[in-house]
Amino acid sequence: MNRPALDPELAGLLAQMPAVPPLDARSLPLLRQYRTPAESFVEGRSIERRELKIAAADGALLPLSVFRPAGLATSAAAPCIYWLHGGGMVMGDRFTNLDIPLDWLERFGAVVVTLDYRLAPEVQGTTPVEDCYSGLEWVAGHAAELGIDPKRLVVAGASAGGGLTAGMTLMARDRGGPAIAAQVLICPMLDHRNDTASSRQYAEGPATWTRAANSFGWEALLGTATTVSAYASPALASDLGGLPPSFIDTGSAELFRDEDATYASRIWAAGGVAELHVWPGGCHGFDALFPKAQLSIIARQTRSAWLGRLLNLPN
Repeated sequence: MNRPALDPELAGLLAQMPAVPPLDARSLPLLRQYRTPAESFVEGRSIERRELKIAAADGALLPLSVFRPAGLATSAAAPCIYWLHGGGMVMGDRFTNLDIPLDWLERFGAVVVTLDYRLAPEVQGTTPVEDCYSGLEWVAGHAAELGIDPKRLVVAGASAGGGLTAGMTLMARDRGGPAIAAQVLICPMLDHRNDTASSRQYAEGPATWTRAANSFGWEALLGTATTVSAYASPALASDLGGLPPSFIDTGSAELFRDEDATYASRIWAAGGVAELHVWPGGCHGFDALFPKAQLSIIARQTRSAWLGRLLNLPN
């Protein structure tokens, strides 16, 4: 099947990656062991860190981390980034790709909050997005204690975290919940139907995410449900009006390209504000995997510039 080619630099870097077993029920426990400790991201940065647990809607305790610029006063009224990690709904933790929001901490003096939502298949349906919403309510309710400006609360996430960010933002709109200044959706996982042209073009990857892995993630989350909530699969939302300004980016050489571009287009159709970037030759998660690649540098700079403009901050 004809498809856009990979960026040559990314293709070379992907070829050097060690082999990873296909994602399925047998490999999931092994793949969940690959974690990067927060210390590897915090080392060398002037950052204060706080660890705590908050209650989910059903009473479960969820680990949550707060990262603040060292010496930031509680009266600072800093912007806040509430970060949701990726991992196909089935793996990862609150420190996955933490370098992305910590760059915004350093660039904009932002407070970063990140949550361990519960993973599928141990929980299913809307439970993960409800966990994320509980974290959002906690952040908004503790704005003064955290030293953040509640009018500059940004929600952001990558891959599955991007999908959960989109679902949580819909939830906040529908429930009259905490005000969200912007949502940043990085290669978001938005549509459980897994049936776009790009999902077929990249059924076998590049190796970072395949159609089979995507099906496994969605099946783990949704089980045998016959009715799927738009909060779990945001592409199902009938109305994308009333959303905060949205930044959406994806690669031309990845499975989520079409569902992400469609989501941005539907925000425009509803009269909303969205900025969409489809990076030519980008595979899924390219800037997280290879942050020093030229395409990754441009993508991160563009994302940060948009965020700085929205927050009225130098960047």
